[in-house]
Amino acid sequence: MKNKYSLSHREEEPEQGVLYIVATPIGNLSDMSIRAINILKKVDYIASEDTRTTKKIMNRYNFQNTLKSFNKINSASKIPNIINDLKSDYSIALVSDAGMPLICDPGEALVKICKQNNIDIIPIPGPCAVIAALVSSGFPSSRFVFEGFLPKKKIERQKILKEISKCEKTTILFESPHRLRKLLNELLDYCGEDREIEVSRELTKKYEEHIGLTMINVIDSFKEREPKGEFTVVIKGLKKTNNCKFNTSFLKEELHDLVDAGLTLSSASKYLAKKNNLKKNDIYDLY
Repeated sequence: MKNKYSLSHREEEPEQGVLYIVATPIGNLSDMSIRAINILKKVDYIASEDTRTTKKIMNRYNFQNTLKSFNKINSASKIPNIINDLKSDYSIALVSDAGMPLICDPGEALVKICKQNNIDIIPIPGPCAVIAALVSSGFPSSRFVFEGFLPKKKIERQKILKEISKCEKTTILFESPHRLRKLLNELLDYCGEDREIEVSRELTKKYEEHIGLTMINVIDSFKEREPKGEFTVVIKGLKKTNNCKFNTSFLKEELHDLVDAGLTLSSASKYLAKKNNLKKNDIYDLY
């Protein structure tokens, strides 16, 4: 294996037979690093999720290179050729539409197969909406959960919403503008109106905005205006000292499941009250 961490290695980049995972700007083109530009200039070719976006970077920094499309639609068919090229000592850069490749973007299967073929993978760090939103939220950032875009299927979506409602770590989500209000209302049902949240919009761009406080405050802020731009949602974890009064939707569903399974309403309420450190009557009233 090559020594990726020596000074001479960095000076001689890009190396032959290496796949470079290159982070690109999430909005502001000035966020390109000198190292990333050097890699994109000198690799044999660039595998790009959106060649139009990559061309904007190339035009901004005045260089040219061969671009080959690599996105979620064609990635499976493109991987064998990329692997063969890497085995033939090509140096290749993988870039996504924005930010760090593989984070809700194509590339996981390619990297996995590269590993299976003993091909070196070198990441070129840079902009990432997940980290940018997390560190600007003011919420605990040493331990966090990233869920990306929630599934569209109801059962899978509800499962993750339940997990978020009980999670003690900060949780980060992506959402599109036309689905933001739906997501916020779902989070309200599962996490309660007092749960702390911050919604970051258009990170690094001209109209960057950070909207946060409690769940109900954020929801109210979007009643008078249409959501626009790309959104990253950061949800503060549930404190260990908090009880589960905020998880009303989850408790109600669990109560109905227990009664449907044959428990009396009284017994089910007693069980859930003890489990969640709540009053039995508070659970009983949810039915």
